[in-house]
Amino acid sequence: MKVDAFQTWTYFVHTMKTVTVRDLRNSFSMIEAWLSEGEDIRIEKRGQPIGILSAWRDEASLHPAKPDFAARRRAIWGERVFTEAEVAAMRADELDGEEG
Repeated sequence: MKVDAFQTWTYFVHTMKTVTVRDLRNSFSMIEAWLSEGEDIRIEKRGQPIGILSAWRDEASLHPAKPDFAARRRAIWGERVFTEAEVAAMRADELDGEEG
């Protein structure tokens, strides 16, 4: 499925918080709190969008660390190796009762 830029933009605009120019002047502390939480904020003037205010993102937050699935597996199962019969039994237990 191909998603065009407009669909992407409208998705983000409709999921972000919206403020007016008056809110920027009178309630900036609330807006600053949203920005510190990482929110992006849509700014409107007379009901029309005029801009987007984005939270500052440092380089580390743009590239979060990837989970180490191998370490997680070792923490849960250790060095255990399952036999073919054990794997088949676990799969059968997972599918037990499911339709389809």
